[in-house]
Amino acid sequence: MDFVSLLLLAALLGLLLLLARGPAASRKGRLPPGPRPLPLLGNFFQMDRQGILKSFSALRDKYGDVFTIFLGSRPVVVLCGTEAVKEALVEKAEEFSGRAPIAMLEPVFQGQGEWAMPWQGLGKGDKVVGLSFPMVKWKTLRRFSLATLRDFGMGKRTIEERIQEEAQCLVEELQKSKGALLDPTILFHSITANIICSIVFGQRFSYHDKQFQDVLNKFNDTFTLTSSLWGQIFELFSAFLKFFPGPHRRVHNNLTFISAFIAENVEKHKESLDPSAPRDFIDVYLLRMEKEKEIANTKFHYRNLIMTVMSLFFAGTETTSTTLRYACLLLLKYPWVAEKVHKEIDQVIGRNRLPELKDRAKMPYTDAVIHETQRFGDLLPMALPHSVTQDTSFRGYLLPKGTEVYPVLSTALHDPRYFEKPHAFDPNHFLDAQGSLKKSEAFIPFSSGKRTCLGEGVARMELFLFFTTILQNFSLSSSLDPDSIDLTPRLSGAGNVPPIYQLGFHPR
Repeated sequence: MDFVSLLLLAALLGLLLLLARGPAASRKGRLPPGPRPLPLLGNFFQMDRQGILKSFSALRDKYGDVFTIFLGSRPVVVLCGTEAVKEALVEKAEEFSGRAPIAMLEPVFQGQGEWAMPWQGLGKGDKVVGLSFPMVKWKTLRRFSLATLRDFGMGKRTIEERIQEEAQCLVEELQKSKGALLDPTILFHSITANIICSIVFGQRFSYHDKQFQDVLNKFNDTFTLTSSLWGQIFELFSAFLKFFPGPHRRVHNNLTFISAFIAENVEKHKESLDPSAPRDFIDVYLLRMEKEKEIANTKFHYRNLIMTVMSLFFAGTETTSTTLRYACLLLLKYPWVAEKVHKEIDQVIGRNRLPELKDRAKMPYTDAVIHETQRFGDLLPMALPHSVTQDTSFRGYLLPKGTEVYPVLSTALHDPRYFEKPHAFDPNHFLDAQGSLKKSEAFIPFSSGKRTCLGEGVARMELFLFFTTILQNFSLSSSLDPDSIDLTPRLSGAGNVPPIYQLGFHPR
């Protein structure tokens, strides 16, 4: 179904729903300005057919860095530019720390896990004042997750060793290809997933394990579908589109399959659990569940375990593997960048030892290339949706409690006040006049504030160690001339999905 057909279908269904339900109730508060919405259809007709992000850019030109747009009947406050995004997520971190749902994912997550929404997850007997219980809920899970990840190696040498070992497994696999062209998607998904698997499940999986690959393919398919045009239209009109066939049904099936895979591993952990020697994240969570089993409204229950593990998978697999795919594509497009990285690797690491995290401080150009890949790749341009946890005053406006907020990270990553050539790939964006790594306030690919990405620490280690190990051992080739390589994302919605391509890995 093409865009016009979807538009007409949405308009027809919206009008029918409008006739059935009558006018929408007005909201309290004083929201920022924005285009006038139609009842229930919202600002659908102001949406650019190239996607929501393109629409936001046009609306920003008219209404400024802070504006309101109606996605269907829901008002969403959009934040653009480095200052507006950081003012909300950092300076008013508590008020903007709520999590709003993603329509395609919510039927499975249902506000559980670290993705908990501040007003969800309450049972019939829960007694709360304001948002005290649900706010404590996600904060407790987040603190637990961060502490457990650290205990099992986040920021410590143990996780570095795991990444180094996985990187060597990748090198061995790539050597088998003997320079033949291949799509790196599956391998890059496998190596990043295996790191989170080693922390969560206490094991890694073979790259040829069918069940493991099925899980990764369904993660990739889900990310692709949520970033598609249908995913964006579904976000606007999920209240009635959910009753019709469409890709959202496939997303539900994907997540159900992944949930079953996680549940199967949880059951194995229950059977072999030794309380005196927890092996991984699941063991620690099961022990906490046992400890709190008599506590009413405990956050540590079975469903939260499944959804928290799934959240960690999303945070630790899709983002890092996609960034690595972008990195290789960029090196094919700009071979002189690859030459400089090769030279720095040879000077600092050589060919006879494994790259280590401590090498990063001596490799500013390589580090700048990784930073610029994250900036240019712009993997999650609108971040994950936020919400305000209380009535919030922001830049002279009043956002009622529960208002959804989209902090558009892309507008910070492409901010011309911080990056001289914001729409071009240039590692010099992160190098000073002396060639040292230069930090930028606008570099927030992991978001910012209280809801910054859980897996940021692991992801930063993975990107450096995997990237340097690949370039230490291989030079890259393509059947295309560099000028013919198109960097345009295949899809741009909830995420920017890189184009499908093939490359050869040639031993150096």
